[in-house]
Amino acid sequence: MEHQEFAAPEALQDTIKCFWYNRGDFGAEQSSFEVVPDSSAEIIFYFGSTCSVASDEGLQPLSSPFMVGLLNQPALFYTQGMFEIIGIRCFPWTVFDLLGLPPGKDGVRQFTHPVARLQSDLAPLIAAGAIEAAVAIVKAYFLDAHAQIARDSMLFKAGTAMQEANGALPVNRIAAAAHATVRTLERKFKRSSGYTVKDVSALLRFEQVRNRLWQHPEVGIAGLAQELGYADQSHLSREFKRYSGTTPAAFARKAKHARQAIAKDFVAFVQD
Repeated sequence: MEHQEFAAPEALQDTIKCFWYNRGDFGAEQSSFEVVPDSSAEIIFYFGSTCSVASDEGLQPLSSPFMVGLLNQPALFYTQGMFEIIGIRCFPWTVFDLLGLPPGKDGVRQFTHPVARLQSDLAPLIAAGAIEAAVAIVKAYFLDAHAQIARDSMLFKAGTAMQEANGALPVNRIAAAAHATVRTLERKFKRSSGYTVKDVSALLRFEQVRNRLWQHPEVGIAGLAQELGYADQSHLSREFKRYSGTTPAAFARKAKHARQAIAKDFVAFVQD
């Protein structure tokens, strides 16, 4: 799968991590790909074939755009043929304010919003391979949207502290970095993202483990646990299985095979 990332303009960097583009050929038959949890919220525009997500009620068709919020387990998507994506990777505590939507814990969310009007402008550019021009349109839209919202310095400072510590900072120290009480920070954080500071910190730390195992499948789990602030290897393994549904060792084996074989059923919205 071809993957490109585009830096967010400086004015958006307190809200959006980056913009990205994926392109893959999934063949004539319907195929699946897995999205593993991380600490971002993604706004997804897709082009080409249809896209569905597996749920307890069966396959649910998704309109474009849709949102992949914070996941507590892997999500399985289905498509076929040539499938292209433009994604906007946001901080979970900023995405709902940016879109003017109420926060929620629905991992994959369909929503009605004026941003959907971009689909008709983006589609011909994607078809023509003008990816940078398409991303420029999306950047311009969110620069305008960003100008309409008030920047919350408390959440920005808290988010910066969480990221710099890779999710290993206790809530009271995050609150201190944000110059807030724990109670005030928790209230504002949940109101903006739908999740607690602890929820997002845990995903931040899991994301570090996941990315490290993807990039270096041979890395030692015990050393990784110590480096990233887990109590011990067992703690890391429990947390990793909680979010991924598998053990770190099994994930590393799959990552090694996927990197060698470029397996379509594994590469998804995962960033390096």
